[in-house]
Amino acid sequence: MDDGAIDREAMGKMAKALVFIKGASDPTALALKLASDTGKPADIKNARALFLKLKPSERKGAMAMISED
Repeated sequence: MDDGAIDREAMGKMAKALVFIKGASDPTALALKLASDTGKPADIKNARALFLKLKPSERKGAMAMISED
């Protein structure tokens, strides 16, 4: 498995965690899902940028949820 596949898998898990935390219509969750599905560099860049704009508590919560998998 290459690094891109691992990154896409992690983004998919992160999207699911954010749906739980913020809801299904959250722009960051939608962007992460899109990046996971397409793997396009532009989609990945947008998803990462939106993720970094989240509140620190939301980022930590999502990271904790995927680390328990």
